[in-house]
Amino acid sequence: MRRNSPASAESLFHFLVFAVPEFPTPYYRWPYLMRQRWSQLLFAHWPVAPEVLRPYLPPRLTLDVFEGQAWLGVVPFTMSHIRPLGLPAVPGLNHLHELNVRTYATLDGVPGVWFLSLDATQPLGVWAARTLFHLPYLHARMRLTQQGNTLQAVAERTHAGSAPATFAATWTVGAPLPPAQPGSLAHFLTERYHLYTAGPNLQHDIHGPDLWRGQLLHAPWPLREAKVTSWESTLIESHGLPTPTGQPVLYAADPLDVWVQTLRRV
Repeated sequence: MRRNSPASAESLFHFLVFAVPEFPTPYYRWPYLMRQRWSQLLFAHWPVAPEVLRPYLPPRLTLDVFEGQAWLGVVPFTMSHIRPLGLPAVPGLNHLHELNVRTYATLDGVPGVWFLSLDATQPLGVWAARTLFHLPYLHARMRLTQQGNTLQAVAERTHAGSAPATFAATWTVGAPLPPAQPGSLAHFLTERYHLYTAGPNLQHDIHGPDLWRGQLLHAPWPLREAKVTSWESTLIESHGLPTPTGQPVLYAADPLDVWVQTLRRV
């Protein structure tokens, strides 16, 4: 029996585990755990004075700023096609809606996302994210629907012991935007391939000794114009932060496949 050559074995590994789309060889040698698809996504961001957000990060992280301003984002989206790499998706557990509140941080020169909260609709997914990925996921009820270019999201946090929060927004998706260029605000806000977390209980864990960094792999975000026609939210206020003023910076995005790497203690 003829043995597989190293090249054919690597190709078979790529086909079974990572499927399409193909990525350069260095990427799929990393220990990625999970594949997902993110769709119906909206980035909504407001500039915030750095001193307002600094207390919400562990001392080891540096708050990432753009031209002197920190940024606070609210991001609703649908996560689907969820499956561990190399295994089939589990019916009923491969789809959820998520709504996160985030800012940005760096450690040792590596930029990433810092989440204040991640509300999600799948109870087992919330448990797994809190237990295995140390992320501050919270139970919520959420509906995200789309008719043509108009999307509507409605959510209510249901997590026991957490500050209540509600969200209701409608937005329209417009024309495609050029790829975000390094050095631009769009690139700063969207092209983030790492995340940081100190544990699932944010107020307590940011003062603890633990800090993890995770890595995501995906193509550059296919951004589009977006316009919000209605917005009612207490998500940011649930963290004790003031209500943002002014119009948010908005980007919608086309669906994107995402690979999730194991977290590493840093």
